[in-house]
Amino acid sequence: MTPETDAAAEAEHVLLAIRGRAAHLTLNRPRALNALTHAMVRRIGEALSAWEHDPAVETVVLTGAGERGLCAGGDIRAIHEDARSGGTASADFWRDEYRLNARIARWSKPYVAVMDGIVMGGGVGISAHGNVRIVTERSRVAMPETGIGFVPDVGGTYLLSRAPGELGTHLALTGAPVGAADALLCGLADHYIPSSQLPALLAELTTSPVREALPHHTRRPPPPGELAAHRQWIDHCYAADTVEEIVDRLLTTGIQEAKETAETILTKSPTSLKVTLKALRRARELATLEEVLTQEYRISCAALTSPDLIEGIRAQVIDKDREPRWSPGSLAEVGDTDVARFFGTANEHEPLFTPGS
Repeated sequence: MTPETDAAAEAEHVLLAIRGRAAHLTLNRPRALNALTHAMVRRIGEALSAWEHDPAVETVVLTGAGERGLCAGGDIRAIHEDARSGGTASADFWRDEYRLNARIARWSKPYVAVMDGIVMGGGVGISAHGNVRIVTERSRVAMPETGIGFVPDVGGTYLLSRAPGELGTHLALTGAPVGAADALLCGLADHYIPSSQLPALLAELTTSPVREALPHHTRRPPPPGELAAHRQWIDHCYAADTVEEIVDRLLTTGIQEAKETAETILTKSPTSLKVTLKALRRARELATLEEVLTQEYRISCAALTSPDLIEGIRAQVIDKDREPRWSPGSLAEVGDTDVARFFGTANEHEPLFTPGS
């Protein structure tokens, strides 16, 4: 395949179209659940640049091709290969991806993210930072990184650290997916629209502003969620200072759901769990999304040299044996020094954000 045909194929992974007042970004890798590649991130950024000052474009709409969801995250097979080879492609990808996340967050026009179906990891990054975030009865939103030896990124620790009480800590450590009602509760989405109404909404956006179109489709409440009923034990258990104490509280509450949650947490990478908790607590004290993304960039680059990232992706995605062999293998073996190295200075050629960027 020539470079020209390669470029053409990559362009087809993000379809661009202007329909009336609305410009459409359609992620188009349905067989990979629209997982993001570096080329896709660049193409989205280029499209936003073209549309930002185009007076004909009033609204940007993000959707995913296929029936399964918006986006399953980044292309972690590519990250696995890069980590194994000691390459820098993943760091380059994350730099552009995190900049795109911040750009979406400060986008001046309505940015309508249709979070229908599965929305995980990088999919959250290009949707949940938007200013109009729609979930449906099919939505399953998650940051499952601790299960692959990684840490919530793409501004995930910013979003989750600002969820009510300790709900964000619960979602970050367990990687549990949430439906529409819980996504709304946690501040990951703004509006619920039944999936059957999406075609009508998208059609209306070609002729009407978002503020006029949305109320015609958002009258029904979402199906009930699960988190609100568990807030008492979630807030108590996850308020602990360490992962070990969180697990101990979960195991000793006498509540079956809490015990099962502890068992879930203990299947995750011990190092990732401790780094994630520290990242969340620090994110609460950082004022801006850009500051949090800079912290996440340092953590992500450090994770490239961690054995757990390679092992986690192998177990969950490559071999699919679901039996990762973490190193260290227990929470007790992960010391403060092991965690601290993830928060050092990343080996980057330029700052993630510069003044005015």
